[in-house]
Amino acid sequence: MSKIIGTEHNGDVLVISTEGYLNKDLAEEVMEEASKHIENGTKKVLLNLSKSNIVNSIGASIIIELIEKLQQVDGILSFCELPSIIEKTFKIMGLTKYCDTYESQEAALEQLV
Repeated sequence: MSKIIGTEHNGDVLVISTEGYLNKDLAEEVMEEASKHIENGTKKVLLNLSKSNIVNSIGASIIIELIEKLQQVDGILSFCELPSIIEKTFKIMGLTKYCDTYESQEAALEQLV
């Protein structure tokens, strides 16, 4: 089952960890969770996708909407621990031009906090 398995604040960074297929349902769940925090002033969101194994086009399009929502508040979306298939998909779609990617959550937080 695809779901958010963790949401935490580390400094001013919202970390959302997912598990399973990054499809429409999971991406909408991520968007809803992130949106609540963005409305309360969060400008940095880190998606840990280490336990998500694949993304489809609808899931990716919702992630693009999240990027746009963050750009409206001068915020950023970053990714960490991307499985190679998702990393390749995001590169092909051009998402990595707008978002930084990190090997580990720790490395991401060192740069973002």
